[in-house]
Amino acid sequence: MTREKASTGDTAVPARTARPSWWRMLARDRAAAVGAVVLTVVALVALFGRLFIGDRAQRQDLAVSLRPPSLGDGVYGLLGTDVLGRSMVARLIEASATTLSVAVPAVLSSLVIGSALGLWAGYHGGRRESVTLRIADVILSFPSLLIAVVVLYVFSPSALNLVLILAVTRIPVYLRTARAEAAELRSRLFVDAARTFGTADRMIIYRHILPIALPTLLTVATLDFCFVMLTESSLSFLGIGIQPPDVSWGLMVAQGRQYLQTAWWITVLPGLAIVLTTVSATVLAAWARLATDPAQRWRLTLPKKRRTASAPVPPEMIP
Repeated sequence: MTREKASTGDTAVPARTARPSWWRMLARDRAAAVGAVVLTVVALVALFGRLFIGDRAQRQDLAVSLRPPSLGDGVYGLLGTDVLGRSMVARLIEASATTLSVAVPAVLSSLVIGSALGLWAGYHGGRRESVTLRIADVILSFPSLLIAVVVLYVFSPSALNLVLILAVTRIPVYLRTARAEAAELRSRLFVDAARTFGTADRMIIYRHILPIALPTLLTVATLDFCFVMLTESSLSFLGIGIQPPDVSWGLMVAQGRQYLQTAWWITVLPGLAIVLTTVSATVLAAWARLATDPAQRWRLTLPKKRRTASAPVPPEMIP
């Protein structure tokens, strides 16, 4: 640690340690780094994969039906074909775009709406807080999967309806989290100081409370992404989610379950894609929880063997 001389004496004063970079902390945690790489690859494939596969995900060729994975059939035969002779590589790429196009908008919508309502209710308190929490309790009293099943059974199953239902059912998660953060922060001195100087309530929430609550909300959103994606896969597996000719990972699992003994790759490969994506998001969320917490961030700078040992927080590492 570098030391600076005090201007009035010879006493050495420890200089403030620079905050470690996000990339360096991520590189020190191999599991989180692998999870970040997996999620990045999935996102890139979902965004740009359709530009390369064309219509191969829907192109049928019964002459190569149920062909197992092979290295001699080119890139599109690498993971085999389904019962209609469609390339599993192309269908997995197409399904990744469909699955993320449902999970990401649903999580972002519920995050924005729930966080805004929760911060507003937690900051103002009183009757507005009570009414908002009661609405959240009503939504939480019904299982989200059951609500989705009933609504999608009454209305036509589609990607848009699926996004709306999943977004509405997940709003209370962010609402209650944001409300708890705002209720704890509204009595802090810096909030009282901003209120004393005449700062508008919306600006206090936006500039002083939201930046502190945002890391917690983003961590919850990362974990909720796993839940939403698994829910979409479950609904598609039950036949009331994504409908053909569209394809998602859950729908691929449902379509291949009757060929599990003879053509395992039709079900196992999309199931493996679901598992890898959800596990990667969970591991990355655990890392983000530590990285965004000033009191715990220093642990990510330690070697892995010492990371779990209990030790006092170094004062120079607290921002």
